[in-house]
Amino acid sequence: MSGPGNSENKRGENYPVRYFDRHFGIEAAKILPGEYFATDKNMVLVTVLGSCVTACLRDPRAGVGGMNHFMLPRSEQDPTNPISMSARYGTFAMEILINQLQKMGARRENMEAKVFGGGNVLRGFTANSIGEANANFVTEYLHNERIKIVAEDLLGVHPRKLYFFPATGRVLVKKIKELHNHTIVERESEYNLRLRNVVVGGDVEIFK
Repeated sequence: MSGPGNSENKRGENYPVRYFDRHFGIEAAKILPGEYFATDKNMVLVTVLGSCVTACLRDPRAGVGGMNHFMLPRSEQDPTNPISMSARYGTFAMEILINQLQKMGARRENMEAKVFGGGNVLRGFTANSIGEANANFVTEYLHNERIKIVAEDLLGVHPRKLYFFPATGRVLVKKIKELHNHTIVERESEYNLRLRNVVVGGDVEIFK
């Protein structure tokens, strides 16, 4: 992890891709499943969600915020297993993001959350309702941790593209109602199978 004053997390593997977003005119980080990012910079964090869930956490007083992106609420394996302790699972994804924000000066009692995702988009997994389980997990977790949820857009049947601006708390959410390809669904389906089979060795705006 980075030290105090540094605005980014350095996790080694699965480090989020950073680029310059020409539309917004600021630096951006793309958060994929199993990744998280915390910053004190004026930048935008971007992700695409199907059944996965993202929590956008922010301490407005400290001026820091971050995003995670997880696929399953918790690992079905031994909780002491290093694979179980991964940001791909909700229990650890929440803890690791909160801890990183605290290292950067945030206080838990000042944090606010905006949560998104949990759509029913994975064919063949509807019986297990992955999206619903993720949505229930993140709301229950934040309630237990006494972190206020100030906005949410959960469940439904459509994938979402999300833009989070930690400096202001602004969130833009785009519902992807027409898929010209199956990239989102295929990626999450493949990712879900890998997880299950891995072996140890300010405002929300909906726009079109």
